[in-house]
Amino acid sequence: MTNIVIRKGEPADTKLILDFIRELAVYEKLEHMVVATVQDLEKHLFGDSPKAKVLLAEEDGKPLGFALYFYNFSTFLGRPGIYLEDLFVRPEARGVGVGKLLLQKLAQIAVEENCGRFEWWVLDWNEPAIN
Repeated sequence: MTNIVIRKGEPADTKLILDFIRELAVYEKLEHMVVATVQDLEKHLFGDSPKAKVLLAEEDGKPLGFALYFYNFSTFLGRPGIYLEDLFVRPEARGVGVGKLLLQKLAQIAVEENCGRFEWWVLDWNEPAIN
C-alpha cells in the first residue's frame, strides 16, 4: 500500500461514513447500539452547523478507513482541542500504517489550527489499537 491518500470527508461520503461506523461497532461488539442514519450524519457532519469532521483514508479510490473528530475547548489553555471520537481501519488494510497516517493528519490539523491538545481513548481490550 503505497498510494494511500488521506482526505476530508464530503457529503457524497455520508453512506460510506455510516458503513465505517457500523463496521467499527461490529468490531467493538456494539452493533446493537448504532442508531445513526445517513440523514443524521448529513445534518451533523455537513449541514449548516457541522458538529464533527471526518477524514477518509483511500488507496486508488478504495476506502480503507476513517477518523471522526470534533473540537473541544480548554479553559485553562484558552484554546480549542481536537477529540478523536472514532478511528477505524478495515481488516484488509491493517498493519501497513493507515491508522498512523490518519493520526498524523489529525496531529497536523491540530498544529495548524493552534489547538492546545489532541485527545482520544482506546478500549482497554483493544491491543492492536493500543500498540
